Amino acid sequence: MDKFCIIANKNKDRDYRLTNHIIEYLDKCGKECVIAADKTTDDDIFVLRKHLSIIPEDADLCIVLGGDGTMLQAARSIAYQDIPLVGVNLGTMGFLSEVEEASVDEALGRILAGDYVIEDRMMLRGALEGKKDYSLNDITVSKYQGITTIGYNIYINDQFLCSYYADGLVVATPTGSTGYNMSAGGPIIEPLANMILLTPICPHTLNSRSLVFSPGTRIEVEILPGHDGQRQQAVASFDGGGTQLMETGDRIEIRMSKKTTKILRLNRVSFLDVISKKFER
Repeated sequence: MDKFCIIANKNKDRDYRLTNHIIEYLDKCGKECVIAADKTTDDDIFVLRKHLSIIPEDADLCIVLGGDGTMLQAARSIAYQDIPLVGVNLGTMGFLSEVEEASVDEALGRILAGDYVIEDRMMLRGALEGKKDYSLNDITVSKYQGITTIGYNIYINDQFLCSYYADGLVVATPTGSTGYNMSAGGPIIEPLANMILLTPICPHTLNSRSLVFSPGTRIEVEILPGHDGQRQQAVASFDGGGTQLMETGDRIEIRMSKKTTKILRLNRVSFLDVISKKFER
């Protein structure tokens, strides 16, 4: 690897202290390192992308400084580029950001020596109202405002499955199973698996469970009318970064994307070990 790009969470790497340290380290090793440019896009193709990072096409690796939220932002920014990501954890949980700040130099040395593996993580593609976007963790559909639950019709491969009345729904990848899906009571799935999870958020029922589908499944979520036919509003969110307003009658189609996120891994520890350590915090 010869060219690196850094995406830094400015609230966690204040004054680019760690960013500048990494640039100096790589420069001494004869490598090029640049900082990703910031941009917000709103066009006719993509759902509004907040905090989009512009990454050079010829970058060999993107180093992400922050937490899992910054990693998710980077994954969406890089969806059309075949560039792996490695995360430096400046947050708390860090399921995706495995390198700790104190071990950055060691991690960079191992990367330059080729001592790593690259994992392909499944992504989701969501489409509605002529727009689309991608997510590594999840696509959520939730009420826009107010305290009233909203009705959702669920269709699987064009066949009606059921209706939920809930605060919202989480459609997650295995990587995202430890995110909002887990907080909503959904199952934890090994991140290299290929499957789609559907978990209701605060459902208004005594008998509601998460559903697990094969990767080839196409899920549609339709917003139902409210009481007395009132028009309801909801919002579709892609990894918490891109949003699109929905109303009664609108449908979002969610399926497995052909695109994947490549994550560079240095630690040879099992997923169960990672889960155990994270739950000890």
